[in-house]
Amino acid sequence: METRRRTLVKAVLWNVLGLTVMALVGLALTGSAAIGGAMAVINTVLGFTMYVIYERVWSRIDWGRRHV
Repeated sequence: METRRRTLVKAVLWNVLGLTVMALVGLALTGSAAIGGAMAVINTVLGFTMYVIYERVWSRIDWGRRHV
């Protein structure tokens, strides 16, 4: 079982990567760093929140795990 801290660190690192990619995509599509950055921040906040919830729910489900 993962600790809450591990889940949080994984979520933060994943979202830093996603924020960078989304900001670059937003900049490329709009030509505006401000609009691209805003899109990236909104996406990151939503994605981070959903990822943490998703991981915590799955940490409570035993299906598919092997207990040694």
